Amino acid sequence: MKSLVRAIRGVVAALCLCALPAHASVVIGGTRVVFPARDGEVTVRLSNDSAQPALVEAWIDRGDPHSTPDKVDVPFLITPPLFRMEPHKDQSLRIIATQANLPADRESLFWLNVLEIPPKPKGAEFAGKNLLQFAIRSRLKFFYRPANLPGDLAKAPAELTWKAVPDGAGYALEVHNPTAYHITVIKASLDIAGKPYSADTGMVDPLGTLRLPVTGLTKAPATGTPVAYDIVNDYGAAAPYQGSIAP
Repeated sequence: MKSLVRAIRGVVAALCLCALPAHASVVIGGTRVVFPARDGEVTVRLSNDSAQPALVEAWIDRGDPHSTPDKVDVPFLITPPLFRMEPHKDQSLRIIATQANLPADRESLFWLNVLEIPPKPKGAEFAGKNLLQFAIRSRLKFFYRPANLPGDLAKAPAELTWKAVPDGAGYALEVHNPTAYHITVIKASLDIAGKPYSADTGMVDPLGTLRLPVTGLTKAPATGTPVAYDIVNDYGAAAPYQGSIAP
């Protein structure tokens, strides 16, 4: 059994380096995972929408997109880590926290990987033919949320502060997150004299700052200029907010 697992993981290591577009049959229930520390564990639901079985392996990493299951070191245990999913069946991943020295005053970010390895095609039409198959890996943000964090999660996005700062030949929005939560900005724009200016997007770490270049903005906006921005909540839905340029 150990030799089989090692062989499979060898294939996984090679396939993880492939990033070609393909259609995933194994669907993950959600676009992100929030792990409440007080619960000690969380469950992620998978569904196989295909008429074919699939071999699935799951692991968590600290942010390395080239991570493989045998080389990660995280304070979480996934069960089952490697399994076969039958056609049109569901499977639950149980993720359990192990002892770890993670910050207690803010969220920590990890990534959940779900790798789907399709079966070898069978049938007379495939006999004697060379075939090229690809494994499909999905990566989801995995937020470890300590108990009793300061502040209100529902109000955290409204607490972002915005400044205009020089950025090369133009300007950028510098957004500061004073809260204990990760906040992902998926849309940000300024309206100056009736003309919209779109900014880049990204995730602001807890107590961190992120610079978002603004397309076409060559003059510093005035203090109080409105900033419209959308964030992604725990359920993967967009939520709109309004801010303004600080002095």
